[in-house]
Amino acid sequence: MAAARDIRSPHNNDSHNVSSSLNFSTSPTVSFHSPSSGYAGSIPISRTGPLATAKHLKPFATEDIKVLLLENVNQTGRDILSQQGYQVEFLKSSLPEDQLIEKIKDVHVIGIRSKTKLTARVLKEAKNLIVIGCFCIGTNQVDLQYAADHGIAVFNSPFSNSRSVAELVIAEIIALARQLGDRSNEMHLGTWNKVSNKCWEIRGKTLGIIGYGHIGSQLSVLAEAMGMSVIFYDVVNLMAMGTSKQVPTLEALLAESDFVTCHVPELPETRNMITQKQFEQMKHGSYLINASRGSVVDIPALVHAMRSGKIAGAALDVYPNEPAGNGDYFNDTLNSWSTDLCGLKNLILTPHIGGSTEEAQSAIGVEVAQALVRYVNEGATLGAVNLPEVNLRSLTMDEPSHARVIFIHKNIPGVLRMVNEILGDHNVDKQMTDSRGDVAYLMADISDVDTATIKDLYERLEGLSSRIMTRILY
Repeated sequence: MAAARDIRSPHNNDSHNVSSSLNFSTSPTVSFHSPSSGYAGSIPISRTGPLATAKHLKPFATEDIKVLLLENVNQTGRDILSQQGYQVEFLKSSLPEDQLIEKIKDVHVIGIRSKTKLTARVLKEAKNLIVIGCFCIGTNQVDLQYAADHGIAVFNSPFSNSRSVAELVIAEIIALARQLGDRSNEMHLGTWNKVSNKCWEIRGKTLGIIGYGHIGSQLSVLAEAMGMSVIFYDVVNLMAMGTSKQVPTLEALLAESDFVTCHVPELPETRNMITQKQFEQMKHGSYLINASRGSVVDIPALVHAMRSGKIAGAALDVYPNEPAGNGDYFNDTLNSWSTDLCGLKNLILTPHIGGSTEEAQSAIGVEVAQALVRYVNEGATLGAVNLPEVNLRSLTMDEPSHARVIFIHKNIPGVLRMVNEILGDHNVDKQMTDSRGDVAYLMADISDVDTATIKDLYERLEGLSSRIMTRILY
């Protein structure tokens, strides 16, 4: 039986054979399955064995694969990667850029959360890097285009913490309506202040949701269960959950809503989406919640709107600039308006904890780690945020002399013809290719190959001027 190995080239144009092992590595019997969207309970990890005849491509001697996990990635993800036999280094914090550059030089896989910045300057030093795992929703901390242009796949967890964020928002709606933050702070200071003035039930009130994706739609269901009316605004037409209704403009949503909550990605179009003009369009005495991205709300404009009484309360979980670690860092040095913001009444400030529950972090760890294993071991890009999504059915143990060719290349005319001329001397059992912008991803399984054939295929593919990265798994 052929050795299970990976021949590939890193993006620095130097040919690199990751493994020198000639022993066949049997793969784990774990069959990984991502948790379903919005699952609210504990996340089960399937231990069901695969089909007896399934051949798992072990792309290299797994002990040669170096994985760096930063920012306290959940134990579930660490376990999945460690069980593969990879070398896993785990750190609880992010790293300053210079230290990160040193650490990333020889790793094949890096896992991060929201604090680590993988800029072009950092990534160009990562000579062996083939994949990045963002153990969070956002990917704006990664230079996605640079990664794609150099054949580095990026995966994230787009929905595993949706329920946790939605529940936090529901809690904040109730807390703001009842001024719970102020009453709690007063009691801690020894002040008894039993009042009902401007305290409300949320039943019968209108919730306006900006961005009706995984979180927004879950929040919609929870809010309706609490007796609220729900309207939402999104840039695309979406199916409404329950009796919620989509409104045609942001202005319409702001004018009708008692509570406004933001659930949009960080894009040029969403930067300062809520500023003085939008506050003026909101109901007098309404409330604002932002658990999306810190750039969405103009904080000085919010301070002015709350001081004037236009906005009766707000809850912020995200900020334009956030500390890199825990400590006494939320001050005017970080954001010039911090003191003014912290002096407001009926304002809930939380340190980006929307997805910080045990359930959410466990689910994220499973989902992203599974994607990393599939990409490293099989080349599957399902769920990648910066490369085309390509996958092939598994090889079987009845196909011992097969190899999987992965060719990441520039999306220019004539490449497929040249690749197929190289593969044409062999029996191509199955092949798939797709493109995304300037980058294309080709995967093909070929039969009846030996080590010499694989070496020849690799060298010929490497010789194509369109090549970004070549990997051959066998």
